[in-house]
This record gives sequence, C-alpha cells and structure tokens, in this order.
Amino acid sequence: MAFVKDPCGIVCVLVTYMAVLYADYVVTHWIILQTMPNSLWAPFHVVAFNTIVFLLAMAHLKAVLLDPGTVPLPQIRIDFSDLHSEKNFGHEREEWTMCTRCETYRPPRAHHCRICKRCIRRMDHHCPWINNCVGERNQKYFLQFLMYVCALAVYSVVLIVISWVYPCEDCHTDVSQAQSRMMHSVLLLLESALFGLFVIAIMVDQMHAILYDETAVEAVQQKGPYRIHRPKMALLAEVCGRGHPMLWMLPCTSLNRKHHDVPLLSHDV
Repeated sequence: MAFVKDPCGIVCVLVTYMAVLYADYVVTHWIILQTMPNSLWAPFHVVAFNTIVFLLAMAHLKAVLLDPGTVPLPQIRIDFSDLHSEKNFGHEREEWTMCTRCETYRPPRAHHCRICKRCIRRMDHHCPWINNCVGERNQKYFLQFLMYVCALAVYSVVLIVISWVYPCEDCHTDVSQAQSRMMHSVLLLLESALFGLFVIAIMVDQMHAILYDETAVEAVQQKGPYRIHRPKMALLAEVCGRGHPMLWMLPCTSLNRKHHDVPLLSHDV
C-alpha cells in the first residue's frame, strides 16, 4: 500500500469522487426516481448504475493505493565505479541502468518519477487523477478505472436523453422541481461529456501503449516498441492477468504473480 502526499494529486482524487457522487445523486434522485417512479426499469437502472459506481471506486482505490512497481532501494551504498566496465558489467546487466537520485541499479523500462521520488518499473506516466504513477503493478486498475468512467458517462447521457424524450406524464408537475431536475440534468450532461471525452482520449493512449509495447516515457524518448513481434493478446495478458479475458474487467488480483515476484536485484551489486 502506498499513498503519495502530493497536493495536486490529492485535490484531483477528491474532485474525481465528488464528480462521481454528484452523478450518482442526479441519476438516482432526479432522473430515475423522478421520471420512472412506477416503472420496473427504475430498480434495474438504480442497481446497474450503482454497480458501475462500485466497480469504478474499487478500481480507482487500487490504482491509488497499490504499489505501481517501485524499485527497492539497496540496503548498503552501491559502488558505481564499475558501471562502464565491460568485464564487470556483463551481458546479463546490459539493459539495466543506474539512477543517480535513488543511487541504485534499476531494471529495464524503469524510470524515476520526480513526484514519487522513486524509480518505477515499466513506468508509463504519473497521473494526478490517481495520485500515483501508472506502472507495472497498477496499470490494469488504471485502465479499468478509465473504462468504468466511460461507461458511467455514456449511461448518464442515455438516461438523461430518455428522461427528456419520454417524460413521465404521471409525475409531479411542480415547476420548481421540474426546473431543478432540468438544471441538474444539464450540469450532469456537461460533466459526462467533458469527463467522457477526456477519459476516452487517455484510454486510447493507454491501449496504444499496451498493444504497441511502448510506454509514454519511451514514446517521448523515441525508443520505439520494446518488443516488436510480441502478440497483442500476450501484451494485454501481461497487464490484465493470465485469467480468462472476461475477468479482466473485474478489479480483482489476477496478475501473473510468478512474473511480478521475480527479484528486482537478481545479481550481486
């Protein structure tokens, strides 16, 4: 468990939960209960919408609190004098690099985060919306969070449109309530459109990074794909787990533990 004490990240996390709770409040109170009071669709939409909210919260909390793949610090000070020595720095360590800030060797694709102040394995970027780095161990949950936000935004827009196209004729005709419902519906529509488009752009970028095996850091450095001929499903399985693809949507631990439990420092330093 880890929590980065970054003011910007903490504010973004709070804004995220405020937006989700506001969407839940508007959909449940002002749309479903106000426009579908006597319909069997009302309990269905309440359960379905809140299930997505629950899954979103679980995925987001895991992305926020789980270790993204922090490279452990050495127990003793490491002598880097042999870093460029061919005989001491053999072929096995060829892709390992040195971090002068952490004063340790780091495995391939690991990069230093100036906010977390540690090196992260397969670091993609530091995301303020989860107040954490997106790395080897939590990229799955970050991707799930994006997908659930998209689903919630689309679901909210659909329910708003349905409430406008098929208004409830037997509902209360109080003008103040009708105006309040319209105001909340418009605000939620704007929120869903803005957050939905923003999250879709990030999700497309994440899928591109996974399927083409190139993190955002590597793209900036113009290194190209890390493994050119790696199958797409194998790349997805590395992030989402070795279980059935249907389980990839659930915020549960299904990562390949054998792969992640390999010691980071597997050689003497």
